[in-house]
Formats: sequence, structure tokens, C-alpha cells
Amino acid sequence: MLPAPTKILLATTPVDMRKSYQGLSVLAQTVLEHDPFSATAFVFTNKKRDILKILYWHINGFCLVQKRLEEGRFTTALSSTRLSRELTLYQLQGLIQGIDWENIPTPNSLKYTYL
Repeated sequence: MLPAPTKILLATTPVDMRKSYQGLSVLAQTVLEHDPFSATAFVFTNKKRDILKILYWHINGFCLVQKRLEEGRFTTALSSTRLSRELTLYQLQGLIQGIDWENIPTPNSLKYTYL
């Protein structure tokens, strides 16, 4: 779904989900203090944590992905001290599925050699 971003940032404060790509890109730049045109995916949730939006720059324009849970809540680490939290692509996949992504064990990398 997403091109391989170099960084994934989860905003730790809730966002008004009426914001579109313009408003979210301003938040990425001013609040999260990152360049919205970089290879970074920005993940935002609302106060009820039932809507998630992902904003990223792709070649010549912004892409905005949204997911709304019909039941349950996204497990996000809301914090008043940190503005954002960096995620791995593996953790983002868990978050999008609505599962507790912080407790997913990281898969082991396997390395093979040709004999």
C-alpha cells in the first residue's frame, strides 16, 4: 500500500480528522517538526482513536490513506511529553489492523548463503 518510507512517525496527540492533506502537512511541519515532502509517512489518529490517517509524499503529490474501525480502538501511545513516536513498517501494519502493535514480537531476519 505504501512505498517503503525511510521513517514512519505516529503523532502522539489527537488530530481533528476533518483535516485533509493540506492541514495534516502543516501539522507535520509545524508540530512534528519534520519535512512533509521527505520520505516520511505521518500517522494521525482522532481523539476517540477510531479513525487513522496516513499522509506521505509520493513523487509529485501527497497521498492520504484513511481507515475507520467499526468496532474497537486503535492502540496508540498518546503522550503529552513526546510529539511523535517512530514506528517500523511491521508495527504500522499491526496498528492498521487494529491490534496491539507494541506487543508484537519482531520477526527474526534469516540470512542464507548459496553453497
